Amino acid sequence: MIGFLTLFKKELVRFWKVAFQTVAAPVLTALMYQLIFAHVMSSHVEAYPGVSYTAFLIPGLAMMSMAQNAFANSSSSLIQSKITGNIVFLLLPPLTSAEFFLAYLLASVVRGLAVGAGVLLVTAWFGLPLPAQPLWALLFAMLGCGVLGTLGVIAGIWAEKFDQLAAFQNFLIMPLTFLSGVFYSIHSLPPFWHAVSHANPVFYMIDGFRYGFFGQADVSPWLSAGVVAGCFALLAALALRLIQAGYKLRH
Repeated sequence: MIGFLTLFKKELVRFWKVAFQTVAAPVLTALMYQLIFAHVMSSHVEAYPGVSYTAFLIPGLAMMSMAQNAFANSSSSLIQSKITGNIVFLLLPPLTSAEFFLAYLLASVVRGLAVGAGVLLVTAWFGLPLPAQPLWALLFAMLGCGVLGTLGVIAGIWAEKFDQLAAFQNFLIMPLTFLSGVFYSIHSLPPFWHAVSHANPVFYMIDGFRYGFFGQADVSPWLSAGVVAGCFALLAALALRLIQAGYKLRH
């Protein structure tokens, strides 16, 4: 376990040394979203009965921030190692594929949870209630960070240049997170977009996370948990296969 723990610690230290950029900046961005949307929409929208739009917005922003930063952590670390050439020092030690994958994944989860906790902390004074179902909230926070952290590993392995990684983030991650019900309930959408939202796995992360706070959701939390867990299993299997094959790593 020494190799795994060393790589895990290295990944933790990597993002924590620049915490102002990797943790504080995303928290500030979420706070700006909260201030702007709550001011503009709070008197016009009631997403759930008895839940103010201001409170409704907070879990969605927290999950969006967690997901984006979990992805950024693993993907940016791998692409930097590949471009600078120091990826060889991670491939030479006798690390198994599972240890390599888990070190990057768990560091991404830690960063995602740190950002999520920061968002909840700075927005709590907007009126967010204590979680009605805290175990559900924790489950979806872990699964959501796990899915995007794993996707970050895949993107970091696949990309060979920073612009390829930026395209992955701008054309896949950003649309998935912004079109997932962060700022609205999908029941307010036209039928076509309502159906499209059900094909977005990030919607189930956010909807399940909201259920943990309000005890209300657009779909069953069990369905959301099944979809998110299934996505994690598929992506983890793909990431492990790429690492075992040395795809775009050993060349």
